[in-house]
Amino acid sequence: MTISVFDLFTVGIGPSSSHTVGPMRAGERFAAALASLGVLDAVAGVRVDLYGSLAATGAGHGTFSAILLGLEGYRPETIETQEKDSRLATLRETRRIMLGGVREIDLAEDEIVLHPLTVRDFHPNAMTVTATGDGGQELLRETYYSIGGGFVVTEFETVAQAQADQPALSFGSAKELLEITEHRGISIGDVMLEYERAARPECEVRSRLLHIRDVLVGCFELGISRVGYLPGGLRVRRRARDWYERLRREDPDRDPAFAEDWVNLVALAVNEENASGGRIVTAPTNGAAGIIPAVLYYATNYTPMGKSDPDGTAIRFLLAAGAVGSLYKERASISGAEVGCQGEVGSAASMAAAGLAEILGGTPAQVENAAEIAMEHSLGLTCDPIGGLVQIPCIERNAISAGKAINAARMALRGDGTHRVSLDQVIETMRATGLDMSSKYKETSMGGLAVNVSVNVVEC
Repeated sequence: MTISVFDLFTVGIGPSSSHTVGPMRAGERFAAALASLGVLDAVAGVRVDLYGSLAATGAGHGTFSAILLGLEGYRPETIETQEKDSRLATLRETRRIMLGGVREIDLAEDEIVLHPLTVRDFHPNAMTVTATGDGGQELLRETYYSIGGGFVVTEFETVAQAQADQPALSFGSAKELLEITEHRGISIGDVMLEYERAARPECEVRSRLLHIRDVLVGCFELGISRVGYLPGGLRVRRRARDWYERLRREDPDRDPAFAEDWVNLVALAVNEENASGGRIVTAPTNGAAGIIPAVLYYATNYTPMGKSDPDGTAIRFLLAAGAVGSLYKERASISGAEVGCQGEVGSAASMAAAGLAEILGGTPAQVENAAEIAMEHSLGLTCDPIGGLVQIPCIERNAISAGKAINAARMALRGDGTHRVSLDQVIETMRATGLDMSSKYKETSMGGLAVNVSVNVVEC
C-alpha cells in the first residue's frame, strides 16, 4: 500500500524518530485510551517496559523522557523545545507525572524497566505500558512497536492497515509506479500528487508541503545560530555556526564551486539541531533528517527550476521523494533498529536522489534509476552510534549521504533510464541484508564504532 507523504514527513523533536518521537506518540496514545475507556481517574500506577533497541540505547535517544511527556498528553508535532525542557525539569524534580494531563501519579525516568537483551519477534523497538488501580488490578495493558520514522503500531493495527482500502492510484512497487507514469503520461511526483489529492484538496497538499519545507529551513537556521557542545557525554562541539561564517565570507555570491560545501553545511546544521533535541522533520527518520533538506537546498539554489520557482521545486521534490520513501517503508524498513543505517540514511539518500532527478527534468525511469543508485551504494550500512547518541557517526554520515544522493541523480540523468538493477531489487536486497545483519549493528551500540571507540561516558 502507498504511504502518504505526510506520514513520511512529520514534524517532531530530536534526536530519534523511532526512539523519541515514536515512544512519545505511544505514551500519548496510551493516556488517550485510558480516557476513552473512562478509567483515567482510577489509575494509581503505570509501569513501562522497554525491549530490545529501545532499552539498549533509550537513554542516549531521550526515550525515557519522551515517554513521560507522551503519557502527560504531549505530542511531538506540537510541543515546543522550551516547553519540553521546562516540563522535563519539573518531572525530574517531582518524580511525578500528570497522566493524560489530569491524573497525578508517581513515575520517573529511572523507574522505566529495561530489557535490552529481549527482542520481540515483531520488531526490536517494543514497549509495553500497563496501568493499574488502587488494588493493583490491571486497568489496561498495551504493547506498541516504534517501527521507524515515528510510526507506532500494534500487531493488530498492522493487519488492519494492510487490509484498508487504498485509492485507485496507489502503488506497492517501483514497477507499479513506473507503469502508472507510463499509462498516465505523468511524472513520479505527479503520481504522488494525485494520490494525495484523493484525501485532501490540492491547495492543502501544496500548503502542507510548503510548511514542511519551512520547518526544514527553520531547523537549518537554528542549527547555524547555535554554539557550544551537543548534550551527552561525548563533548561533540557544534561546527555548523563556524562553517556558516566561513562560507559566507568565502562564497557571498553562491558560486557553484562551493555547492558541495553548502550541502554539507545544511546536513550538518540540521543534524546538530536534531542531536540537541530540537524541532525536526522526520525525513524519513530523525537520524537521517539532514539529507532531504541538504539536497533540497541544492535543488533550490543550483538548478534552473529551483532558481525560477523555489516553491514549486520544494513541492515536486518532496512528492517524488515521498513516492520512493513509501516503497522503502512498505517493502522493507526505515528503522535502524530493524535493518541498520541502510534503512535510515540509505533510504533518505535514495529519496533525495529521486527528488533531485525529478527537479533536473529526469524521466520517471531516470528518477527510479537515481533512487536505485543511491541505495545500491548504501547497502550493508550499520547503525552503531557511539555512546547511544545520535552524533557520531550520524551527523557526518548525513552530509556524506547527501553528496551521494546528488551524485546518484546526476549519474542517472547521464543515462536514458535503462539499468540492470531495478529499484525493487535493491529494496529487497536491503531488506534481506538487514535481516541477516547481526543485532549488534542495529542501533544497540553493541558493535562497530560504538565499541571500538572508547568514551568516558556511555549514555546507554
